Amino acid sequence: MTASKTPAPLLAVVVTVLNEAENILPVCQEIKEALADLPSTEVIFVDDGSTDATQQKLLEARKTLLPGLRILQHPQCLGKSTALRTAIRAAHAPWIATMDGDGQDDPSFIRTMLASALSYEAEYSSSQPHPGPLVVGVRRKRQDRFSRRFATRFANGLRQRLLQDNCPDTGAPLKLFRRETFLCLPQFEGLHRFIPALMKVYGAPLICIETQHRSRLHGSSKYTNLNRAIVGIRDLLGVLWLLNRTRRLPPHTEL
Repeated sequence: MTASKTPAPLLAVVVTVLNEAENILPVCQEIKEALADLPSTEVIFVDDGSTDATQQKLLEARKTLLPGLRILQHPQCLGKSTALRTAIRAAHAPWIATMDGDGQDDPSFIRTMLASALSYEAEYSSSQPHPGPLVVGVRRKRQDRFSRRFATRFANGLRQRLLQDNCPDTGAPLKLFRRETFLCLPQFEGLHRFIPALMKVYGAPLICIETQHRSRLHGSSKYTNLNRAIVGIRDLLGVLWLLNRTRRLPPHTEL
């Protein structure tokens, strides 16, 4: 008698980390608890060139908390967008949920986000191929410093005016979308800040769900308001160019 194959996961929870050793175990504990309310799910962490004990803590988490944890590692820091693509390309699941590894995101909201996406797809009656919805966990009552909240509010407002992505929190780490839709997007560092605008071009409808935002557990942010502003403006101009040049492939027939 042949052994039955393990069913392919429906969802992949993707976390990118850089020097988050102190946060790994508590974040993995919360993910473990969230998995009880989710269908078949794989968990993938990408260590983006950490120089602290992040790798050792991930190995400890796999041994004590998440036996199926997949750990991918970059030899040096390549950036969050590259780390996301590394994980999503390696994922086996058709749906991807992303979150940060600093403890500010609550993975229990992933259940509601996935249910919303599946409900939308079940009601979609078109016979044409569909990219699936993008679900964004909009952060309410941000627990950051005032200067960062102000900078984020200004950046979100500027992006909405220029890109018209209709997303009140485009940089929110908690997002859920179809794997194949993400892999259609052009790859560049900073992509993760513009996913709503880029997926809109490919026809992905936007669903926003309020989520809880918390203070970082340990450590400090890898970005300052100044470098976020400088890089953000440069990337914004690039994305505007991309949006003007991108064309969604129309339905076609083969004769």
